Amino acid sequence: MNSGKPARKPDLIAVGGGAAPLVDKFSRSISYLRLSVTDRCDLRCSYCMPEKMKFLPRKEVLTLEELYELATGFIARGVTKIRITGGEPLVRRDIADLFTALGRRLGNGLQELTLTTNATQLAQHADALARAGVKRVNISLDTIDRDRFAALTRRDALPQVLEGIAAAKSAGMKVKLNAVALKGVNEDELPDLIAWGHSQGHDVTLIEVMPLGDIEEDRLDQFLSLAEVRTRLERRWTLTDNDHNSGGPARYVDIAETGGRLGLITPLTGNFCASCNRLRVTATGQLYPCLGGAERVDLRSALRSDDPERNLAEALSQAMMIKPEKHDFRMEKRGAAPAQPRHMSMTGG
Repeated sequence: MNSGKPARKPDLIAVGGGAAPLVDKFSRSISYLRLSVTDRCDLRCSYCMPEKMKFLPRKEVLTLEELYELATGFIARGVTKIRITGGEPLVRRDIADLFTALGRRLGNGLQELTLTTNATQLAQHADALARAGVKRVNISLDTIDRDRFAALTRRDALPQVLEGIAAAKSAGMKVKLNAVALKGVNEDELPDLIAWGHSQGHDVTLIEVMPLGDIEEDRLDQFLSLAEVRTRLERRWTLTDNDHNSGGPARYVDIAETGGRLGLITPLTGNFCASCNRLRVTATGQLYPCLGGAERVDLRSALRSDDPERNLAEALSQAMMIKPEKHDFRMEKRGAAPAQPRHMSMTGG
């Protein structure tokens, strides 16, 4: 983890050591951290951000050493699963160093280390990630049609993405494909995307578009209910509910004809907050107890204070008191303001 000077060894003292596990005021135990390492991305998906996205100044982003310290602090408070997110995490310089350092905590408080990626850079990182202990990876893929991919992401990068998916599989990582269901954009292709993913041995998860951040299109025009998608799929295939739990918000079904598993994430049509076990920390060290809420705690200030151990421990305890019971995503009319002004790439997927 190099910033122009000799990197600190990943033997940092875990902040908050010995403190009580993280439990919110609704008695939900927090065991899952989604840690963003950058707000930058090499794609410009139309439902996520505008073409001319304004990214954060690099000086505002936590160093890799600080990200490691935060992660170990969460592990000390009972977090057992960490997902590295962005933006696109693999565009962060020297990101492999962070995975290597965190991988050494596997079996020592940490049970799983994984990431969400668009896979454009995955081919060059897959082997290193596997060596670090990453066994599963979520890959965002909304279409396997090259022209449609270029239009949707504003970048002609599908060949690199497919190469990255193949590299992850070759390295021994379990791949799950995540597709945002978009009305009039990829809804006609969803069965083919699911069938292709299952034929490659990958699970597939569909996600309803979320109203986060201003974009150049109207999200009501993009919104497609997954209840409607499931009804359509059941006309074609045999779907059976599955009680599989990956630690996230997806509910799963098995598809008899493809032999694969399909996840459904429904933030608008099927609230899943009752069992929420997650926290998100942005690349600037802002902890959001809820993806859809404005509540936040500044961990960067705590981390850079004169007494980071005490201040971080207090900040994490404060987050437990302000974590809301559920989000309140709505998509009721065209032209409505987003539920939160920050983009998904800012919060971390």
